[in-house]
Amino acid sequence: MERKTRNKIILWSLAVTIALVLTAGTWKAKIKKSQEKICNKGWECSGSKYCCNDTITDFFQVYQFENLFAKRNTPVAHAVGFWDYQAFITAAALFEPQGFCTTGGKQMQMMELCAFLGHVGAKTSCGYGVATGGPTAWGLCYNHEMSPDQIYCDKTYTQYPCVEGAEYYGRGAIPVYWNYNYGAAGDGIKVDLLHHPEYLEQNATLAFMAAMWRWMTPIKKGQPSAHEAFVGTWKPTKNDTLSKRLPGFGATMNILYGESICGRGYIDAMNVIISHYQFYLDLMGVGREHSGDNRDCAEQAPFNPSSKPDDQQQQQQSGS
Repeated sequence: MERKTRNKIILWSLAVTIALVLTAGTWKAKIKKSQEKICNKGWECSGSKYCCNDTITDFFQVYQFENLFAKRNTPVAHAVGFWDYQAFITAAALFEPQGFCTTGGKQMQMMELCAFLGHVGAKTSCGYGVATGGPTAWGLCYNHEMSPDQIYCDKTYTQYPCVEGAEYYGRGAIPVYWNYNYGAAGDGIKVDLLHHPEYLEQNATLAFMAAMWRWMTPIKKGQPSAHEAFVGTWKPTKNDTLSKRLPGFGATMNILYGESICGRGYIDAMNVIISHYQFYLDLMGVGREHSGDNRDCAEQAPFNPSSKPDDQQQQQQSGS
């Protein structure tokens, strides 16, 4: 009888000890979090540890935006007067507290800016091989798909059902396609894009916001966002490593475009995006020699393989 009582006491003591250890660990985590320095820098970045770093306006000014997108308002461009620096900065202010171009030191911040804009420039360019200034000078030439051959309505996707009369062709800074992607992006930026997809070709701030939301948001739970993959806060799993998915610019293309770009060798569609990224690094004074490791995805297995045709693959993952 005494032995049973003694065993119960031992078990109770052990349970109490474990509970205290777990509680102490939780409190340590809470204390550490509460001790993190939080900074406020006015309208651009407030209430976040990331705001303690330089903000985008500290290293990216109007003249640099004009330099990167020098041809966007030429008469032959298709979105003359639409895109501007103020729209970009206004949109960025919503995401800088989350680490958008405010993670790491100044060089990493500038690299991420060039990486994000590299995607934007490549996806909105009307440049071609012999274009004046070269193909990389023509970013932000478009704000929507010029001649869509369909309305991109997937009626099987019931979470974001197609709205009668709405057309979900490509629009925005990193073009959004399909009803489910408009619905998800709209939820992300708190604007009803499912009913009003046209907002992304009517308002440059919203167009940049949707692109930044996509950059900062994982496609699926357990996967990295493009931001995390680029700045290196993502830690690849063993399966990722075996699939040659490693942190760097290449992984951002995998996340955003999947197998329409990645795992297909050194195709032009991939090389064009890399070229824009490196061109912007040069213009910003960082230099393409600082493109980082793993900047292509030529041999990467896609995060989310799709059975859909290529014209659906670019953004289909965000509806998964």
